[in-house]
Amino acid sequence: MKYSASYPDTLLFPQLNQLFDGTQPESNRVTSVQRRYLNLAWDKKLLPKLETDVLTQLKDRAEEGAIQVFADNLHDLLMSAPAGAFRVLGVDPGFRNGVKLAVIDEQGSVLDHGVIYPHGPQNRTQEAEATLLSLINRHRIAWLAVGNGTASRETEALINALITQQQLDCRAVVVSEAGASVYSASPIAIQEFPDLDVTIRGAVSIARRFQDPLAELVKIDPQAIGVGQYQHDVKVSLLSKSLGNVVEDCVNRVGVDINLASVSLLSYVSGLTQRLAQNIVEYRQQKGRIESRAELLKIKGIGEKCFEQCAGFLRILNGKEALDQSGVHPESYPLVQQMAERLSLKAHQLLNNSHALQQLKNMAPSMAQVDDFTYSDILTELAKPGRDPRPEFRYAVFDQTVQTLDDVHEGMTLEGVVTNVAAFGAFVDIGVHQDGLIHISQLANRFVKDPRDLVRVGQVVNVTVLEVDVQRKRIALKANGL
Repeated sequence: MKYSASYPDTLLFPQLNQLFDGTQPESNRVTSVQRRYLNLAWDKKLLPKLETDVLTQLKDRAEEGAIQVFADNLHDLLMSAPAGAFRVLGVDPGFRNGVKLAVIDEQGSVLDHGVIYPHGPQNRTQEAEATLLSLINRHRIAWLAVGNGTASRETEALINALITQQQLDCRAVVVSEAGASVYSASPIAIQEFPDLDVTIRGAVSIARRFQDPLAELVKIDPQAIGVGQYQHDVKVSLLSKSLGNVVEDCVNRVGVDINLASVSLLSYVSGLTQRLAQNIVEYRQQKGRIESRAELLKIKGIGEKCFEQCAGFLRILNGKEALDQSGVHPESYPLVQQMAERLSLKAHQLLNNSHALQQLKNMAPSMAQVDDFTYSDILTELAKPGRDPRPEFRYAVFDQTVQTLDDVHEGMTLEGVVTNVAAFGAFVDIGVHQDGLIHISQLANRFVKDPRDLVRVGQVVNVTVLEVDVQRKRIALKANGL
């Protein structure tokens, strides 16, 4: 050994090593006293500082990774496919406290609500079936959205049996109720439904998130949705900022129907604050339907600068200006008019007109007013005005013979929904109140660096059960066909 074992590797400190290896003149060599103090400085000062710095850097890197996982999962959840404008019966299951029901119309307004007690200890099954049948027929229900919490599978089985028995023209689907209880007791829910019981508000939230996950989930603190990884161990400020950016990005990417959007949804539109969003809703309530983007300038607080930032993300369907339903910004309307005139058409005649748009694409070099990227984006918007970038709606069909963890056996092939994606794999709800894990090594028959390359939150997947540990409540799964 060339010097005390307390010292760092000689490759890191070659000059220090020369003081001990005899290559230096005797007058420059370290004495025993100096050696002792160098050891002391290393042990008490340098090494602890280095350890602290390294651990701090590793922790910061781990926090960044955890926040990124949460942000990615939240993005996928918010961008989940909407079912669309249907009449929906929201069902918040429960045993002792009953199953809460809420009927909403195509615009999300509450039409009816109630509570049934089909399960133990009350077991008022016939009464519950009669109430369900009455609500379905009276309000012409198309879908029943059942929360995936306690008594979910029992309630789903009851509803499916009723649909089959009565030959009803509707379907039941299980929906994640993560964060519904947080919303139901929030100031937003109280303001929306001051006369409804807190439990009924949860059923309303379940029904609405089935119609449009993005519009409803923005009302809930993203940290309460539960799609994170080690979220309670990271800096709250960094997490909140990251998640807020994700929500804003999703809202602006999809666009907002200004005549239907809530204050919560409007407040995430670029350029709008909570106060301005409230002003829009109040203006809508007093005046009625907003007919054009230009009308935004009449709303208190919205000036030219604010209009410039928000107008492109707000949609007005069936308004005075046909282009208001698209993502084309009003500042580009004159260019669209010129493009239409080149083909002897009106601006609205370019919408969904593939032949005309192809001609305009060929004319791109002569349209020098804007850059190529802006020109291409305008043509894309005109081709599919008001298009929704979210995927087509699809839901999982749970195996009705698998109700609890005891019903799950090795070798089973089941359908489920991805509820969370972490760096080590994906968690899947297969309908037994306990998510199974597809380890990253079981996602595909090839090397997978990032699980999100194959699966996203909300995605319906087909899995095979590899192992079931009932005592520890663990299910190991393998993905099929990814």
